[in-house]
Amino acid sequence: MIRHALAEMFQREEIHEEAFPTTPVTITEVRVSPDLKSATVFCSALGKDVFDEEVAQLNAISGAIRQVLGRKITMKYTPSLKFLPDETFEEAARINALLKETRRVD
Repeated sequence: MIRHALAEMFQREEIHEEAFPTTPVTITEVRVSPDLKSATVFCSALGKDVFDEEVAQLNAISGAIRQVLGRKITMKYTPSLKFLPDETFEEAARINALLKETRRVD
């Protein structure tokens, strides 16, 4: 529910903050704490160098993002948000490269 709401907010550009990233960001996963008071948001974008900046910008305006999110979801608490880069795709590519390398050796 939170992932869909955040993705929709980012797609529709509902966050009106000067520091909001200009590079399109994809929300890949959201992990909410058991008490529902905090959430870790994993996101990805093209360009690793630029993306680290984007994540820092998202964390800087997480309070404003949380306010807009609170209007879109119906939960007892609107969780505080912490944005982290999703490195799943990079890890999968690294494992793929290792597998290809072992096939060449055989």
